[in-house]
Amino acid sequence: MRGRRLRSRLWGAVALLGVGALLGGCGLVSGSPMSDDVSPGTVGRGLPLKGAELTVTSKEFTENIILGQIMGLVFKAAGATVIDKTNIQGTIGAREAVRTGTADGMYEYTGTGWITHLGHVKPIPDPQRQWEAVRDADLRNGIVWLPPSRLNNTYALALNAANEKKYGVHTLSDVAALLKRNPGAVTLCVDNEFATRNDGLPGMAKAYGMNIPPGNIRRMTGGVVYTEVAQGTACTFGEAFTTDGRVKAMRLTVLKDDRHFFPNYNAAPEINAAALRRHPQIAEVLAPVTAALDNTVAQKLNAKVDVEGQDPHQVAKAWLVKEGFIKEGGG
Repeated sequence: MRGRRLRSRLWGAVALLGVGALLGGCGLVSGSPMSDDVSPGTVGRGLPLKGAELTVTSKEFTENIILGQIMGLVFKAAGATVIDKTNIQGTIGAREAVRTGTADGMYEYTGTGWITHLGHVKPIPDPQRQWEAVRDADLRNGIVWLPPSRLNNTYALALNAANEKKYGVHTLSDVAALLKRNPGAVTLCVDNEFATRNDGLPGMAKAYGMNIPPGNIRRMTGGVVYTEVAQGTACTFGEAFTTDGRVKAMRLTVLKDDRHFFPNYNAAPEINAAALRRHPQIAEVLAPVTAALDNTVAQKLNAKVDVEGQDPHQVAKAWLVKEGFIKEGGG
């Protein structure tokens, strides 16, 4: 999504050739061992992963790094030796790490699996059926998708309170109507990927019948989009993500996708099939943790990193301890 949901098949070819380089050059992905002194709470009792050596990975954006840390810490508390290869640049590199066994698992998004990795164009509207379709199709690639969370990190358009009051828009259909009667009012700040993706701006505009003048679209990096939308002068509307902590922190309003265009991007554990055969207990230790993840949790955790500047690893650990999933210390 945003580097994380890259659809270009050319990128896929590049990634297949260069995944080794990707795995070696991004932050912790050289393979830092998790040295935390953690023990089972409500998960990992009896140390079901004792003796296992497991590697976790993630993409490079805040939420996915936090989820990668959560997975690693749960494995660690359940007795495994854990290698941290989170923060891989881009969707393809992280996926290839799991597919090839360079990593054993990560949290991936169902819409990304269906559209980006499996090459489909049309998403499945029902979240459960979307996950089932991805799960079934990806088995041939040696990847197992465990049950998904309610965390749905999908695209949205947002605006600040002043512009919401000024234009009276609450849905994307309202934006389409505003565009027809006042084209100059519909200016958008987006990043380069959203501007070109079929499940981004082009597809949204087609689904809602929006003929947006090119001059009304301003491209910039994702973080700047939130700042500009909060100010509301360079653009009225901006690309946002439903689990981003900056939405609440900057008091933005997310517009309802009333035609249900944007795909479901529910986070779910994506596990290398061979690793799961060796250690089937992975599924049981992750299940309750995944079930506890939803958009509210994600927004709070993401805000601690993106707004407050905290470390993703510590944010992940603090949440797991607070929820009672793991304990600090030897138990």
